[in-house]
Amino acid sequence: MDPHVSTTPATARTDLPAREPAHGRPSLTPGTVRGLGLTLTAGTLIWAASIFMLGVAGDGTEERIGDLAGLAFQIGVLALLTVQIRTRATGTSRAARAMLKVELVLLGLASVWSLLHGVLPDPAQDSLALAILDLFWPLSMLGMLVIGIKLAFAARWRGALRWWPLVAESWAVITIPASMIAGEDAATWVGGGHLLVGYATLGVLLALRPELVPARDDV
Repeated sequence: MDPHVSTTPATARTDLPAREPAHGRPSLTPGTVRGLGLTLTAGTLIWAASIFMLGVAGDGTEERIGDLAGLAFQIGVLALLTVQIRTRATGTSRAARAMLKVELVLLGLASVWSLLHGVLPDPAQDSLALAILDLFWPLSMLGMLVIGIKLAFAARWRGALRWWPLVAESWAVITIPASMIAGEDAATWVGGGHLLVGYATLGVLLALRPELVPARDDV
């Protein structure tokens, strides 16, 4: 045997980063999904309560309370969107993932409007900048509807969670026409009631059945 040849195995390198498993990295634990679902339910209940107590329109203090309650709801929807992004709920294609990121921008801008409109003094509420930001409220809700449709067709979420986002995210296309046709009183009951049936229930479903969403982002 050549004396220069060693049969001792090479020592493992400890200075190199560990590679991800070939089957994909865990994206969300069941506990995290439960927490995000409850965040959605809590934010929705806050906004629904403000709608039932104050209506969908108002002025002064009532309007500010409604804005901040709407912000609580938007934070809840952000929690929902986090689950959707991390599980690639709309599909694994580049376009399917991009629509979730676009919605994240729309929702973020709408949330900025809710915060500023709720805390700034009256003259600032009428500024052009806030008027532009206000447009992102309906755009973000429309974006969630598109996501609900795509999510149902993608079929990555299973059971009731495949279809309930579409129920929840139809809020704007049901509540706005109801307000235009039947007036503010109808919008109050339809809007608040739809929030309870849709988004609040969706959050509960996420909390109770987190196993219905993919455990890994490449499933």
